[in-house]
Amino acid sequence: MTSTRPLIGINTDFRPAQQRTPAYVYLAAGYYENIQAAGGIPVILPPSNDVDAIHAAMDRLDGFVLIGGQDLDPRNDGYMLHHSMKLMHSNRETFDRIVVNEITERRMPVLGIGAGMQLLNIVQGGNLFYDIAEDLPNAVPHRDHQDPLHRHSLVVESDSLVGRVYGDGEIRVASRHHMAIDEVAPGFRVTARCPDGVIEAIESEMMDWFAVGTQFHPECEAASALDIRIFEEFVDGVKERQTGDLRLVA
Repeated sequence: MTSTRPLIGINTDFRPAQQRTPAYVYLAAGYYENIQAAGGIPVILPPSNDVDAIHAAMDRLDGFVLIGGQDLDPRNDGYMLHHSMKLMHSNRETFDRIVVNEITERRMPVLGIGAGMQLLNIVQGGNLFYDIAEDLPNAVPHRDHQDPLHRHSLVVESDSLVGRVYGDGEIRVASRHHMAIDEVAPGFRVTARCPDGVIEAIESEMMDWFAVGTQFHPECEAASALDIRIFEEFVDGVKERQTGDLRLVA
């Protein structure tokens, strides 16, 4: 594509019809607002199982943001449910998995956030801790049901996208998760952790794929000006790919 403003796809969440309300798709405004502010054009895609339509839509996109949300169903990957899980609707997860497979095959630039990063890691061959409190009992709290603006500190690798964003010094990011990456997928490396060791960001080491994931939420209402720069770095990387100068984050 030759547009100076890249088209960035964004998936959406889904709520089924209830007694007096129809089914809805919805999206936190921070995702598309920050893509717009960074110079991209957000293209919001509702869940669908029409593979041909998804393929046609992906043909027109330059990059993709995979949003956060509720928990992925571990049964889709051969594991058992955990009692702490609140599963995203199957309509959304089915669509998201089709999209991630398309992204992978195309080596499309991608930014995965929260559950989006977790799915990217799973599809590429990694796996997850299904409950931090149970699997990593010495970890600090990574979510607070009483405080949606809960933040914790972060330790970043300097030679990475998140390193370029945050630089040196004390860093605190918005955290709202109970699942986390266990084994990192082949071809990716860890570029940020919470001081307790929980993985908070991964980035592709593959020369032909600009792919980044954050477990924390740079789009949320608690985000700082530094957090929002993640979207700027991502959109800039997509633009470089448009011109044939692929952003490398190794």
